[in-house]
Formats: sequence, C-alpha cells, structure tokens
Amino acid sequence: MSTGLIPATILTGFLGSGKTTLLKRVLSESHGQKIAVIENEFGEENIDTDILAVETQEQIIQMSNGCVCCTIREDLRTTLSDLAEKRRKGELDFDRVVIETTGLADPGPVAQTFFMDDVVAESYVLDAILTLVDAKHADQQLDTRQEARRQVGFADQIFISKADLVGAPEVDSLIHRLKHMNPRAPMQKVHFGEVPLAQVLDLRGFNLNAKLDIDPEFLNADDGHDHGHDHHDHGHDHDHEHGEHCDHPHHHHHDDDVKSFVFRADKAFNPAKLEDFLGAIVQVYGPKMLRYKGVLFMKGSDRKVIFQGVHQLMGSDLGPKWAAGEKKQSKMVFIGIDLPRDVLLQGLEQCLV
Repeated sequence: MSTGLIPATILTGFLGSGKTTLLKRVLSESHGQKIAVIENEFGEENIDTDILAVETQEQIIQMSNGCVCCTIREDLRTTLSDLAEKRRKGELDFDRVVIETTGLADPGPVAQTFFMDDVVAESYVLDAILTLVDAKHADQQLDTRQEARRQVGFADQIFISKADLVGAPEVDSLIHRLKHMNPRAPMQKVHFGEVPLAQVLDLRGFNLNAKLDIDPEFLNADDGHDHGHDHHDHGHDHDHEHGEHCDHPHHHHHDDDVKSFVFRADKAFNPAKLEDFLGAIVQVYGPKMLRYKGVLFMKGSDRKVIFQGVHQLMGSDLGPKWAAGEKKQSKMVFIGIDLPRDVLLQGLEQCLV
C-alpha cells in the first residue's frame, strides 16, 4: 500500500465460531506476509497457548514464519502505538495487524479507535471487520445475544463456519437472516478456517470507494411489496410482517433488532440540508447506527459523493465523475439497532432538491 499505513483487520465472532482456528491458519501459513496479531487477553480461548507452548514474560512473541503475536494487557490504543513505534525503530518487522476481539465484544469501539485517535490514524488504516458465524449455534446466539447481532451488523465480510454440521435448508435460512441484518457484507462458508488469504486481507471494506456493495438480487427479491414508489423505493423493512415477499418456506420469522434498510433517489440532494440532517441523526442515533454508507448524487457536483460511518463518526469524500450516460442516483444503506426507519427515510426525502 503506497500510503505507508499499516493495514489492520478486526476479527470478530461469537464464542466457538472458529476465530482461533482461522487465526492459526493465517498465522501458520507460509504466505510471506508478516502479521502482527493483537489478542484481547480476556479471550476464552487464547491463541498463544495453542500455537506457542512457550512460557514467556515478553508480551510480544516473534514466530517462525515472521508473524508476531501479542496479547493486550493495556488498552488497544497503547498496544497499537507501541507496535508502530517498535516497527519504526526496526525492533519489529510486520506488514499488517489482525486484532482478535473477544467473543462478547462489540467491534464498534475497536473500529472507532482507528478514526478518533490521531496517533493510531497516523500509522494504521482500518481494512475491514470480519465476522465469523457458527452455523450450528447462530440462530440461538442471534436470538439471545445482542453482541452477536451487532457483530453481524458491523461486518464487511461474513464467514459461516460449521456449515457441515447442519442441513442445507438451515444454512440457507441463516444466510437469509444475516442478509436482512447486513446486506452489504459478502457471505461465505468456511471449513475449519480454510479461507484463502485474499478473502481475509486487503478487503478495503472501509475504503470510501464508489461502489456500494449490496447484493442486488437479494434486495430485488424483496421488492415485491413496494408498490407505487416509482421515484425510489423505501428500502426494505426486513421484518417480514407481510411474509409474502419472502419465498422461503422454511424461513422462521425473526424480528431482529439489527436491521438494514436502503434509500434510493433519482433527484439530487441539497448538500447543506443533507449535511444538517445527517449531522442531527448521528447525534441522536449514533450509538445505534452500526454501519452506514452511501453513493450520493449531489446538486452542483459533477462527481459522486461517497460517505460512510460507524456510530457517530461519519466521513465523506469526492468520488469519480458521473460517467456520460450514467444514471445519476443516490443509494444509501443503513445498518443499525432499532433505527427509526420512517424518520430517516422521510428526513432524507426532505433533503432532496
């Protein structure tokens, strides 16, 4: 990466979902990348005891294939700045960082560290949040633990582990449920952490890039109940009250508090109004807003405007020019906990020119 920033990946997932298995694989493979792994010490299953049967007082352990392991005893910020400092001095050599959060963690504050803390932001770039979901226990965990639902909402990429332990209909039903919570994360089944490294690293999930990765077929399949909105559709309620737009006979009706919805509009946004509205929204609902992203058609600009955020932190950037003949429209996706969909959609509507 030409920026000279160290890419960081956050690995999250519920207890027993296979984070350690995935990490071990990433750490022991001979991929020629030097990875520093930061573990939250409070993990139920500590990786170092498994991989490194060495008792050591040193917090940082250099491994045979050039990877570095370190367990957090202080806070994440200190650990990240210490690692960057050692790398600058040439005491440690690593190309990237993977942070394993504990199974009960909310990845939000970890992600925010990369934006809010100047010291960290000068050395690192947050690449992506990966969430592992255990197919066998997911339904129960998602039903009972909000942390598990939040982890899904935050993800840039979802890996479904232990899919071989349940039938195909259960896996389909789980994927369907997860897509309602987070339509922008690609999902993939993994077997014992065997994931090609290209699907784990350099995903650029946090890049302000000009494409909004929402699975279009999924959203279109759910469009059946949206009549009469020819200028835009009101996104998707995702709680299946009507039931008619979900053609999955084995689909259970989960009304998860983590939901997503999409806003599309062909009219341009008034930039000042939109900025005021979004500013007000994140002030009030920021803690419940997990991830949100949009590619926007702004009045007075010949370029796309790309914005995204985590909780209260929102950033925007000028993207490429609208191509000749390209249809100008805004598309936004919001993922959050019990967000007031109508307030948001009506508010956005009022920001259009």
